[in-house]
Amino acid sequence: MNCSASLDCSGAAGAELAEQFRVIAEIGGDIAFSIDCASGALRYLSPAIEQLLGYSPADIAAQLGDPGSALAALCAGMPERIRRMRGGDRSRLRLVRETELRGAHGYMVPVEVISALLCDAAGEPVTLVGQVRDLSPRRQREAERKRFASMLNHEFRTPLSTIDGAVQRLEATCQDADEPTRQRYRKIALATDRLIAMLDDYLSPDRMAEIGGERKPTSVAPRELLDEAAAQVRAAGRVASVEVGELPDALRCEPDGMRLALKILVDNAIAFSPEATPILLRGRLAASGIELAVRDHGAGVPLDEQARIFDKFFRGRNADGLPGSGLGLYMARAIVEVHGGVLNLVSPAPGGAEFRIWLPLAGAGKTPARPAASSEPLPQSAGDAPAATGRHK
Repeated sequence: MNCSASLDCSGAAGAELAEQFRVIAEIGGDIAFSIDCASGALRYLSPAIEQLLGYSPADIAAQLGDPGSALAALCAGMPERIRRMRGGDRSRLRLVRETELRGAHGYMVPVEVISALLCDAAGEPVTLVGQVRDLSPRRQREAERKRFASMLNHEFRTPLSTIDGAVQRLEATCQDADEPTRQRYRKIALATDRLIAMLDDYLSPDRMAEIGGERKPTSVAPRELLDEAAAQVRAAGRVASVEVGELPDALRCEPDGMRLALKILVDNAIAFSPEATPILLRGRLAASGIELAVRDHGAGVPLDEQARIFDKFFRGRNADGLPGSGLGLYMARAIVEVHGGVLNLVSPAPGGAEFRIWLPLAGAGKTPARPAASSEPLPQSAGDAPAATGRHK
């Protein structure tokens, strides 16, 4: 039976242990609490609760049993949890839930309540302990991201709609135009459609909020990400080469975000490398994390452009005439950095470009510093072709 000691331990050692747990709980700014299971009385509540809700711990202790009190959510459902536990159901030993508490100022405060039942040696619940986390900053960041995404989407979509309407009128009234002129109109229309689709895929408020939010407790197999990227290469009629070293079975991340980052890198490799050359996808363990790489055998990135390759709206000189907005690599790096990782450019010999994603593994060390774009000799593989400089985005 999984039992743990109550924070209400007797003796000096128990008091010291209880104090240690209290400090650990509060060191990150959260609010710790302890409630006696038998009486429902509040044993401890962090003084910081007054700053959050405007009530002192003594005020809350006096009204904790009232279902309408400020902190009734702390022990809500505790009798039922204890009853189910005594019946053998241990699924509710630890609960995490989001709720809103009404403060003394009259406003509702969004919080996350994490609570756990602690048992004595006989397995009898004796104490409910937990933490209260203020969700206001996170809710504010989410709202700001959505506002920013809506503004950005609108600022792009309005001129694009104007261009789209104008080119449609030109196409409708260009019966006497020569063929090169009609082709230019069609090229403008196709580029406009691509940019509007990119708004929906990359810059919609929902997508920005999903990618920019805190990581969800989900995971994906790194090999799966590489296989999906290879399928994208092959769907474009290109040859994909996959090299996989030692990789974990699962990577904790936001899977759709990482898929999008790799898709951007693969799109970039397809656009800026000859059709007859393969695109290499590689995965391996590296520096207390994993590395996912996308390499092409195109013209590479000129040295004078490498420092700006991830800048917003930057497009290299060899991108003239190709569709794009200069946001792809910028967004890919933003996604990787949200996950605590690093995205870098390497210029391998004898040519081409390689984009490397480094992502930390659970319990790994510090994120490596982001190096400048660099040249690095790699083993030459079939299909490697020397190329002149020129490149990307």
